[in-house]
Amino acid sequence: MIVTVTINPSVDRTIQLPSRLVRDAVLRASAVTSQAAGKGVNVSRALAHASIPTRAIVRADYHDPYVRELVESGLAVITVDPGATVRTNISLAEPDGTTTKINEPGSPLSAAAVAALHDVVAAEAPRASWLVLAGSLPPGADVELLADLARTARIAAPGVRIAVDTSGAPLAALRTAGVRIDLIKPNIEELAELTGSDPAALGTPEAVASACAALRTDGIVAVLATLGAAGAVLASADGAWHATHPPVVARSTVGAGDSSLAGYLIADAEGLPPAARLARAVAYGSAAVSLPGTTIPRPTDTRPDQVTVTEIHLPATVTAP
Repeated sequence: MIVTVTINPSVDRTIQLPSRLVRDAVLRASAVTSQAAGKGVNVSRALAHASIPTRAIVRADYHDPYVRELVESGLAVITVDPGATVRTNISLAEPDGTTTKINEPGSPLSAAAVAALHDVVAAEAPRASWLVLAGSLPPGADVELLADLARTARIAAPGVRIAVDTSGAPLAALRTAGVRIDLIKPNIEELAELTGSDPAALGTPEAVASACAALRTDGIVAVLATLGAAGAVLASADGAWHATHPPVVARSTVGAGDSSLAGYLIADAEGLPPAARLARAVAYGSAAVSLPGTTIPRPTDTRPDQVTVTEIHLPATVTAP
């Protein structure tokens, strides 16, 4: 069982534009999609499509149409904080795949909701192989919240593996949390911010792998860094690899990173080695980019056989013990 936690869920509304986005102009949409989403929810959707047992913990009222959509799709859902409302995120997708996102902040988080989140994580962690903490935090949330939830999970289930996909201060807080995190999934901008690097200095897979490997000294077991069209890099105790996929016709980048993380977890559930997990991650991310809106790939949408994986040999000085 893989349990995901989405504290700031969203309805993702994607507006497909027939031409380039023009400011201060009236534009007409060529298509519009609306889907119940959020990083953890997107991961659970992909897992369910692959017949991997999953449960999604979401901060929403059980009677909200958002939750009804998830349940009717067959997803197992646990709701927390019945007073919370689900935000709407708007994406403007251009024909070449360029996406402009406008994200609402979300419903403020109360102390009671935080306590409820800790309770449900403590209850679910012992039955989980992975706990995935994913997405942004809503107004009122402490930047340490994801680290605190990871600590709660570790106490309740010392053997559970924990993956985190977030950004900014909540991601930085993991480095000083003193709790083992088995996987983080930053994109290139988040990796640069987290390591204090100039993004321009992370222009090669080797540089990305070195930055990822350096993070492993902070209790982070593995780093999966997604690089957009340049693929992804994985750094772990077993080594480092770079994977690429042939170019695809981009329709929307929304949910691509979430799909990459799901692909990694699916391959792990199948017992595949690290390089093959990376290949599956890139296959899922590439498939997501080729689909409209926040459409989450099914296994039949992916082509891991088309992914090229290259091992990266790092100097011993950047490889954590």
